Parts: sequence; C-alpha cells; structure tokens
Amino acid sequence: MSFVISALPAEPFAHLFELTDAALATYRARRIVVDAQPGVPCRVSLRDVAVGETVVLVHYEHLAVDSPFRASHAIYVSRTDRARPAPREVPDVLRRRLLSIRAFDTAGMLVEADVCEGVALEPVVGRMLARTNAEYLHVHFAKPGCYAARIDRA
Repeated sequence: MSFVISALPAEPFAHLFELTDAALATYRARRIVVDAQPGVPCRVSLRDVAVGETVVLVHYEHLAVDSPFRASHAIYVSRTDRARPAPREVPDVLRRRLLSIRAFDTAGMLVEADVCEGVALEPVVGRMLARTNAEYLHVHFAKPGCYAARIDRA
C-alpha cells in the first residue's frame, strides 16, 4: 500500500527562534545547541540535526482529538524548511530508530499499535493502513516516546 509520511509545518515554530530564553520558557520551551550525532531528530525537517546547530525543545500537542487518546509530548524543531518525503519514502531519521506506530480512526480512537525497527517500517504501515477503520498513523520514537511524524495513505 502506498503511504506518505508528513513532517510538521515550520511556520508555527518559526517565532520561537527569535525569543529570549526567558520568553521561550513561557512556551515551556528551551533553546539547545546540538552536541551529539545522531540524537536530536527535528520534526519539521525529519532529519537528525547536525552538531552545533540550534534547536528548540518545545511541548507540542500532536494528537489534538476529542478522545481519551488526546496527547502531547516534547519535540525538537530546527529552523529549516519542512520535509516533504515522496510516497513510500522513509527518512533516515526514522530508519535508524526503534519506532512505535499507532493507528487511529476518524474519532481519534486507537485501533492498533505496534513497535518495529525503522528499517522494517513498511510492512507494519501496510498492515495498519489496510484496516478499514484506520484513518491515519502516528509514529513515535519508541524509547523516549515522543511524536515523530504522521503517516497517511498516498
């Protein structure tokens, strides 16, 4: 089954890079200079941010649904353009990590969940999107539990 992975848009986060550290704190956010590779996955560019680059770590509601599964977590964003992977393209930032994949229906209810290494993502995505009640998938980095990207049928 053909699918597309979506990064977060850059626009909602762009203003954060212009704020002072004190102002960032009002957004429950912090400025961080990356000091290890890999280790800081940007949700806008869908890449591991290079050592020396600045990112913002911010609280983000990734599942703003009216259901018990409404969810938020910390994410890293860099000052960059939004990634736009081609259908069936899996960015390296996902390939090199253990992932948690969660399928949701139109009401924001969880209908299936699984864990896999990023190199084995396609069969899991295909199986989940084949469900008639699965509207979209959310991918999380399994170890820290934070949101990574959304997957839809292409």
